Amino acid sequence: MQTGMSNPQIVTPGRPLLARLVGGQTRQGARKALVGYLLISPWLIGLLVFVAGPILASLYLSLTSYDMLSPPRFVGLANYHKAFFEDPLFWPSLGRTFYFAIVFVPLSLVGALLLAMLLNQGLIGTNIFRTAFFLPSLTPSVALSVLWLWLLHPQLGAANQVLRLVGLGSFPWLTDSSTVIPSIIFISLATSTGGGSMLIFLAGLQGVPKELEEAATVDGAGRWTKFRHVTLPMITPTLFFNLILGVISALQVFTVAFVATNGGPDYGSWFIALHIYQQAFAYLRLGYGATLAWIFLLVVLLLTMLNFASSRKWVFYRGGS
Repeated sequence: MQTGMSNPQIVTPGRPLLARLVGGQTRQGARKALVGYLLISPWLIGLLVFVAGPILASLYLSLTSYDMLSPPRFVGLANYHKAFFEDPLFWPSLGRTFYFAIVFVPLSLVGALLLAMLLNQGLIGTNIFRTAFFLPSLTPSVALSVLWLWLLHPQLGAANQVLRLVGLGSFPWLTDSSTVIPSIIFISLATSTGGGSMLIFLAGLQGVPKELEEAATVDGAGRWTKFRHVTLPMITPTLFFNLILGVISALQVFTVAFVATNGGPDYGSWFIALHIYQQAFAYLRLGYGATLAWIFLLVVLLLTMLNFASSRKWVFYRGGS
């Protein structure tokens, strides 16, 4: 029997305050979210204190004149004007860095890919060769720089002794401004080609479907044709990943130039990273050093964005539209 009274509406209580603050639809979900935040809080605190904080501090210091002996004095964009128009070492150091990167990155990618293809053949002793190729990349960069400084010594180095034995005479290596960067490229290739890039390429090669290679073989394709039309397109994401890492790493070249040559001879190996270090920590021009670091960051960011923009034309992703 109906009455004139309407059924009362069921009032759904709102989400608990804790759930609204930390996420989750119920108190139990909110507690789980809170536990998650507590577990990652050490990392978040470290990120804010040791990463985000110094980044923001360096941005402020780039607008000041600061030498650690007196409080920072705000100078606006004067440091940036000095870098672009008054510093005689800024543009040459940037040019040397680009010269190093333009030569080193393609050679290192090709070398790492060749080593990965060699290790992907399933030959006897592959694990031994993989270890031998990878070990130099595990050695500290400073130790490797000291070792190569001795090997390339103009009089006592083993490299020149071998050259003299075969009648080629001595090579200046790290002692001449015209050969120092090629020598550093040679050292970097010898110590890094068999490292992480090689392993990443090896993983990419092992992910190429065997069916495609077998189909190409049935169609009469040779090794080069299979590599060009099957293997290479399938590993372009791996190649792109190594390219990004390689460019960023090459632009940060520092250790060999600092330990082996200290930027010499005649500023021949004075790279931008070394310039930033010398300005900030050798001459205590921390404000100007922060300015150079931010300019360098923008350069690396720009090159990375250009690489991502160009990747749309040549990187093939399986399953992509």
